[in-house]
Amino acid sequence: MRHAVPNPRFLLLLILLAAGSVIPARGDNLPRYNDVEFQPLSAQVRRVVEALEQLGQPLPEAVRAKVDQALQQTDASAGGRGLQEALDPFCLIGIEINPESRVKAVQGPASPQLVQHGWRVFLVKVRNEAGVTAELAVDSPNAAPLYQRSSGSPSPRTTVPLHEVPQRWMDVSSFRDRPLKRTLSGLALEYRIIQIYSRDSGHRESKLRFNVGQGTQDLGFRSDVDILFTCEPSVDVTLEVLDDDGRPTTGSFIFRDSQNRVCPSQSRRLAPDFFFHPQIYRKSGETVLLAPGKYTVEVTRGPEYVLETRTIEVPKAKTHRESFRLKRWVHLAKRNWFSGDHHVHAAGCGHYESPTEGVRPEDMMRHILGEDLDVGCVLSWGPCWYAQKQFFSGKLDPLSTPEYLMRYDVEVSGFPSSHTGHLCLLRLKEDDYPGTTRIEEWPSWDLPVLKWGKEQGGVVGFSHSGWGLKLKKNVLPSFEVPPFDGIGANEYIVDVVHDAVDFISTVDTPAPWELNIWYHTLNCGYRCKISGETDFPCIYGERVGLGRVYVKLADGKLDFDRWCEGIKQGHSYVTDGKSHLVDFQVDGVETGGERTLAAPGSVKVTAKVAARLESEFTPALDELRSRSLEAKPYWELERARIGSSRKVPVEVVVNGSPVAREEITADGSFQDLSFDVKLDKSSWVALRIYPSSHTNPVFVVVDGKPIRTSKKSAEWCLKSVDQCWSQKIKAMRKEELAAAEAAYDVARKAYRKILAESAED
Repeated sequence: MRHAVPNPRFLLLLILLAAGSVIPARGDNLPRYNDVEFQPLSAQVRRVVEALEQLGQPLPEAVRAKVDQALQQTDASAGGRGLQEALDPFCLIGIEINPESRVKAVQGPASPQLVQHGWRVFLVKVRNEAGVTAELAVDSPNAAPLYQRSSGSPSPRTTVPLHEVPQRWMDVSSFRDRPLKRTLSGLALEYRIIQIYSRDSGHRESKLRFNVGQGTQDLGFRSDVDILFTCEPSVDVTLEVLDDDGRPTTGSFIFRDSQNRVCPSQSRRLAPDFFFHPQIYRKSGETVLLAPGKYTVEVTRGPEYVLETRTIEVPKAKTHRESFRLKRWVHLAKRNWFSGDHHVHAAGCGHYESPTEGVRPEDMMRHILGEDLDVGCVLSWGPCWYAQKQFFSGKLDPLSTPEYLMRYDVEVSGFPSSHTGHLCLLRLKEDDYPGTTRIEEWPSWDLPVLKWGKEQGGVVGFSHSGWGLKLKKNVLPSFEVPPFDGIGANEYIVDVVHDAVDFISTVDTPAPWELNIWYHTLNCGYRCKISGETDFPCIYGERVGLGRVYVKLADGKLDFDRWCEGIKQGHSYVTDGKSHLVDFQVDGVETGGERTLAAPGSVKVTAKVAARLESEFTPALDELRSRSLEAKPYWELERARIGSSRKVPVEVVVNGSPVAREEITADGSFQDLSFDVKLDKSSWVALRIYPSSHTNPVFVVVDGKPIRTSKKSAEWCLKSVDQCWSQKIKAMRKEELAAAEAAYDVARKAYRKILAESAED
């Protein structure tokens, strides 16, 4: 049998592809120009050659030799021709800018070869008759962002319907970093570099558009070029992901190529990978598509794990395999403390609203597993409410496992009562308010909604509590009355009197704003608890579980109903995940409980405490620590670091003020702490590493008297009711005003009574 003789040009193409070089020429040649000043052109070409090497796609050796030979020419005309002869075959585009600055583009001879999930670089030959020194811009309707972020808003919105997603398969950008200049030089001839990324494999057509400023596109769309690309498949890399005990698990991975670009490209991602994340989540045995090359990989699995970095080499092959073993620094579930984030979303904010009107349960479960979050509460809310509520069942999602639970519930946000404070409604049996079929029919204030949630056995509280409670001076406690003009725990000041609220949320707004209102109501004898949340991906889009609550289940068996009950009863602490206050007790009474004393006296406060800071204190960490408490991340262990040491302070808080303190080394090890604290009246006692973690209180009742620790706190609460009413009445329905005013009056009377009973400060 005769065998076909391979085409020599095809063999050369394969050799150059294997070498990772710039794609060689094919097709029509670009015009050659003789009226070129050789010296500045040669300097510009040297920068282009250096940039190609920096990008990891250098010229082939034979071509580089031709370039060097041309650069050494003493005949300027011959040198200019030689550079063009060497570089033109690698130009995907030829640009002509006429004397009126109109841009015309044509396809060049470079072979339009791309690689799936990888970047390729091409040269652009620019004939600049106008001497323009603006930037050469390139874009494409096939590379337009799938998602865009509105100015001043944290909420990206897609402008792409589902049927258009296949058309948005690429990214394209001009390389404008050093050693190149950002703008055109103004020379009659120069070479520029463009980079093109492909999400797909196979044949894909793209329209590339060029301009040097508004209105410079050539008439008749001659600045547009339609190119059919051939996109080679990338390597299917299988990831073995093992927990520190050797069991297969799910990990968080960030892959960066030699140019520090995140791969696969974020803007081309679709669920379960989120475009607003550098990381992807993969369980053991799953794959990621990567172009051949070297990668730096960051791998972890939430804040209980150590972040590890390593380098891998992906070969030119159909498949490849890499193995990763994760490393924990702490394992709270083994101590019967189970983590949860009760406020994550599958739609709105960072998520796209289309193509799927948010993401599906399997996408959210992947992220819960990838961050080692024992409980994830996915809350449907205003955006995509009618699409997402289909996943509510009043019970655990079927994707839950014995070790990881996911449940759909409700955030009252984008509803008529939102102005009074957004609500987290957990453990609901029914997600539609009685008598309603539309969001607009729900109550315009929150007390009826909270009561309805509790009546069906729900555990209910406020979201992102600090919004609307801003303080001019971020001190605790503060007696400044905040504006009550936001969507945090504003009407909480009233609802707590009606025993209608189980918790207020913390960790996702500035700590003093959240804690101040809670401290004051605790000082008045109310026993509402705190919980931890992320409000993913609205306040925090980095990952789920950035803000957490840890609930103790004494028998070590994870159960959603009992976990929620633990939030309600305060058998919990909140944290950024970097410090832990475990088994906090007062005279053996655990957090959330009550200790009684016949008379004033001392109590013993004990806990096991662990925290972990990086051992090296860098300028970047110093910058993080020095940020205002009003800047994200709001709760962050680094803010508690003492000087440049690895120590952080653990404080005993009594009635809102620290009364004892001990410094621990934040090396990840658990340390037993014990404090003797004198109490002369009924008080609440808690433990904190501020602003990183905070326990719920133990309530100490002395001589049978209620907690009435501060006249100033009672006065603050009374004034706050009036301030809240002045802000919230504006958006309440007229038919609901009488009931709301009566509820506010009940709160006023309660605080006046507490004020009369309270001790002088």
